[in-house]
Amino acid sequence: MALILRFFTCLVLTVCIVESVDAAISCGTVARQLAPCASYLWRGGMMIPSCCAGVKKLNDMAQTTLDRQQACKCLKAAAQGINPSIASSLPGKCGISIPYTISKNTNCDTIQ
Repeated sequence: MALILRFFTCLVLTVCIVESVDAAISCGTVARQLAPCASYLWRGGMMIPSCCAGVKKLNDMAQTTLDRQQACKCLKAAAQGINPSIASSLPGKCGISIPYTISKNTNCDTIQ
């Protein structure tokens, strides 16, 4: 579990270095909010309640177009190392609607 969490965090933080924008949401914030989801995103199975709490908080934080685009870019980078079908279904499993699919193929620049 610790190895999975470190991998997930490192992957998301890498985007922070590569993508520098003026969004209020950083990839570090995304990683912190979704850290409880790491095991689920990697292997599936049981999802812990704090995972959905993090997804909800992250969604609530993404108030501007720049915030949503930056969160998408962080999630897109993280999606490279996790189960794509689990990642794309995560918001729905938590009862949350986001304006894009969590996928390595998502064009985050088109998100409003």
